[in-house]
Amino acid sequence: MQPTSPTIQRWALTLSYDGSLFFGWQKQADGLPTVQTALEQALGKIACHPVCVTVAGRTDTGVHATAQVVHFDTTAIRSPQAWIRGVNANLPRGIAVLTAQTVASDFHARFDAFGRRYRYLLQSAPVRSPLLIGRAGWTHHRLDTVKMKQAAALLVGEHDFSSFRAAQCQAKSPVKTIYRARISGNPEWISLDLHGNAFLHHMVRNIMGALVYVGSGRLSVAEFSGLIEAKSRLKAPPTFMPDGLYLTGVDYPPEYGIAAVSLPEWLKICGNYG
Repeated sequence: MQPTSPTIQRWALTLSYDGSLFFGWQKQADGLPTVQTALEQALGKIACHPVCVTVAGRTDTGVHATAQVVHFDTTAIRSPQAWIRGVNANLPRGIAVLTAQTVASDFHARFDAFGRRYRYLLQSAPVRSPLLIGRAGWTHHRLDTVKMKQAAALLVGEHDFSSFRAAQCQAKSPVKTIYRARISGNPEWISLDLHGNAFLHHMVRNIMGALVYVGSGRLSVAEFSGLIEAKSRLKAPPTFMPDGLYLTGVDYPPEYGIAAVSLPEWLKICGNYG
């Protein structure tokens, strides 16, 4: 009788991390600390075998997550709490597993996601608070939120977002769909919430940079509209700082039962989130 092959389980985890402590999500050949490297090492210690994770969407250096989703396969038989508490005990400061659940073998954290949600938190003040560096973006300009709301509304729908695409972006197409774009808050504390099917490299930061130009009067709403139509990064304002950018959720078909994680209360400083 041939030995029975070990059963493989697929698990999904929801993570939160402080992007300012890592050189982005993706593992790097030069050994720089990344979220993926730290997570796979911690998972391997609990699984007692090497683990490779697949992420819903890679984040850049300095970009945070309150509800990032990954999946991995393992032959180890562990409880959800073992994957949460055990892995967290082996993770460095700045990363935490929030939820762990078994999922169908065909679940894919990236390809089954039909929506991503981001929030950018921005402070407008004459002097930048040293306590908020790495936590919120900053501009010394007084911003007109009415104009910013008008410009943000133009993002909704399917567009070619080449004007907001990084030169090193590897996406096959610059055409993405934004379901919702909302500016909220007040002139001192502003948040931009974007919900779309997918995002290009630096897309949210480039949109935020252009909206700051609108709010400060350096770009009109009509010129912002023209920027979308231009489909050229050469005509757009500079990429904005990563400090205030948070991946806040990933949407999946309900049949996979991926646990939803609410936005943290401390990040709701700029109005209601939904």
